[in-house]
Amino acid sequence: MSTQIDTLLSQAIKGQRINEDDALYLLENASLHELAFAAHQIRLRLHPENMVTYVADRNINYSNICSCACKFCAFYKAENETGAYVIKNEELAQKIEETIALGGTQILMQGGHHPNLPFSFYEDMLTFIKNNWDIHIHAFSPPEIIYFTELYNRPLEDILKSLQKAGLQSIPGGGAEILVDSVRTQVSPNKCSRDKWLSVMEKAHELGMKTTATMMFGHVEEKKDIIEHLSVLRILQDKTKGFTAFIPWTFQPDNTALKSTKATSVEYLKVLAISRIMLDNFDNIQVSWVTMGADIAQLALFHGGNDFGSLMIEENVVKAAGVSYSLSREHIHALIADAGFSPQQRTMDYSLITMDYTLIANKK
Repeated sequence: MSTQIDTLLSQAIKGQRINEDDALYLLENASLHELAFAAHQIRLRLHPENMVTYVADRNINYSNICSCACKFCAFYKAENETGAYVIKNEELAQKIEETIALGGTQILMQGGHHPNLPFSFYEDMLTFIKNNWDIHIHAFSPPEIIYFTELYNRPLEDILKSLQKAGLQSIPGGGAEILVDSVRTQVSPNKCSRDKWLSVMEKAHELGMKTTATMMFGHVEEKKDIIEHLSVLRILQDKTKGFTAFIPWTFQPDNTALKSTKATSVEYLKVLAISRIMLDNFDNIQVSWVTMGADIAQLALFHGGNDFGSLMIEENVVKAAGVSYSLSREHIHALIADAGFSPQQRTMDYSLITMDYTLIANKK
């Protein structure tokens, strides 16, 4: 280990903030083992309770009709294309009932940029859920919300307040991709800019909603773009304290228009580790078994991750790109326990849940 790497990582372990230049130097020059050691020490300092959390939820895509045509997406359809859909209340009800029966406490709802649905569709969908089930609604990524402001010609705060009144409780960090506009114009030119993405999160935090943050990497970005992405998130978190977790995941190139070599497991683990090192004001870092598989996700618990993400009773977008990992609650518990930690179900805001999993298993 070089003197500079040792100095920077020692500072980070002690809780001293590293700047963008230092973080880039570490990502480019430190070994995986060096980054992993530091990230794990930080994780243990922030979470000494020897616990790994996860949330039981279902990812419900209310529509796959989208006008964005992002190059990295294999899920979207044009409105008149075979397979295009908008969810009906009957199907939504069935999915929620199944989720609750499996011990789920949350639904994650995202969809495409549908050009012809009225805003009342989204309000009515939220109200339908709120009036019939006691389940947390985590929905509408920032690009969707910016699209609403443009399509319906309404101010951002007005849109968010209307959705919140209808039942929206928190916002997922989707659509971040890389928060550098020179990258965004290449991979998702029809989605909102970085500043608009950040503006949704800031306003949501002001209105009392918690959100998550994500990063999709391993396509056209450079290492400096990854660090810039982390930096702008850290700046906003300093201001609002509204992000509950950060989730980096790798681009899945199959069946997409964006041709790229899939990021390696080592690259994923290095980015996860530098995320834990740099994001000193984020309490939680999630691992991504959905894109990396069970074994790498388990290993990621020693590279800065303290949360196993979601049981994810349903997932469609990554599956459309040719990746289909599936884990049961029992498997997640076993992976966490085999790594030496105690598995613990949580809510979106990281409140812990006590549940009789035997009763849930008997319902299957």
